[in-house]
Amino acid sequence: MRFAALLALACCTRTLVAQTSDELNVGLAATPVFTHVLPAPGGAGAVNQVNLVAPWIMLDGSAYEGRLRLTSMVNFEGATIPDGVPTPGAWGEGFVDRRHPHTYAHEIILTASQPFAPEGGNGVSFAMGKGFAPFGSDDPMTRPFLAYPVNHHLAQILERLVAVAAVRVGPVTAEAGVFDGDEPTKPSDWPMLSRFGDSWSGRLTLTPVYGVELQGSYADVASPEHRDGGGLDQTKWSTSARAERATSAGRAYGLIEWARTVEGDGLFTYHSVLAEAALRGQRFGIAYRYERTERPEEQHAGEPFRTVRPQLDNSILGRTRWSIHTIDLDAAIADRWPGIRFAPFVEIAAGKITSLTPAGFDPMGFYGRDTFWSVSAGVRIAFGMRLHRMGRYGVALPAMPEMQGTPNMQMPDMGNHSEMH
Repeated sequence: MRFAALLALACCTRTLVAQTSDELNVGLAATPVFTHVLPAPGGAGAVNQVNLVAPWIMLDGSAYEGRLRLTSMVNFEGATIPDGVPTPGAWGEGFVDRRHPHTYAHEIILTASQPFAPEGGNGVSFAMGKGFAPFGSDDPMTRPFLAYPVNHHLAQILERLVAVAAVRVGPVTAEAGVFDGDEPTKPSDWPMLSRFGDSWSGRLTLTPVYGVELQGSYADVASPEHRDGGGLDQTKWSTSARAERATSAGRAYGLIEWARTVEGDGLFTYHSVLAEAALRGQRFGIAYRYERTERPEEQHAGEPFRTVRPQLDNSILGRTRWSIHTIDLDAAIADRWPGIRFAPFVEIAAGKITSLTPAGFDPMGFYGRDTFWSVSAGVRIAFGMRLHRMGRYGVALPAMPEMQGTPNMQMPDMGNHSEMH
């Protein structure tokens, strides 16, 4: 019922926008999904759950020939999945083996850009607001899978108050940003203004040919797990190669990334290697991902899916490595109502858990086994504008290859993968 009301609101808003301006776009989406996970923490058997995942409304507006742009998203996961959604290996923001709900104000960024010439992408830009620091790869929300990878908090820095400057010259884009280090601990959290500027990051991107990107980034993050600033600091590195091309079969996409996070001046170190690829045709799509990621095993907060926050240096009990294969199959359904698209899907994951500190944490003792699998089945529903590539603003957002009539990766015929700029 809540989603139907939001859909009606967006339809009315989109109609009004179409009558008054070509520079304002509205979109919304949500994914009802059934998830089965085996085993559950504590060896309690399987977890079966039905959720409404990623219900969002997005508004994107521009003025002055695109030189001023507002990017915003309201995410309602705090209401629909307050206890998270079952995801083996997921961790962060006080959740474990459940992907946490994102904050209601997921992204509110105002960007000013100045091109060096009337034509071409070269120029400078400055972005400020709540969003993504210039670090790592795109938000998993804009990629072809429902389940977030284990490396989400190693490979992205999100939902911070950020100020980002970027310059683009030919195939090279450089970004630098400052932000607050504190991560949210609940959906209603807002960045702590007193901590703005205590952390920084930089990213260098090379685009050797159209549709291919190579990036390297570094971040120095102050006390992310302790909002008041009393926790361990992190230094983070990321490199990745990304490609997206039109083919005779549809749209092809691939990503390979490596990430490393060092916490507490070397007290803890976490590595991740991830590779994913997808092929999206007119009616069907297939995607595959493999990742091998280390995560902290933190002290639990009285129940198996939550960890203690704020985190202290003695609340990390050990490290585990998660090796996971994931495959996603989906199909597009022709529009039954104007502007509304549906994509039923099935996503299956299987993997293995390895303890890197057996004396501190034993997967066999906690889960009852060291292998796991999960299956999710649902339908992606979306209306209106496409998701842009979250985490890049202004001149750092590269133009996407033109693929007229070719659906995107995550939402066939709709564009839940990237906005064409």
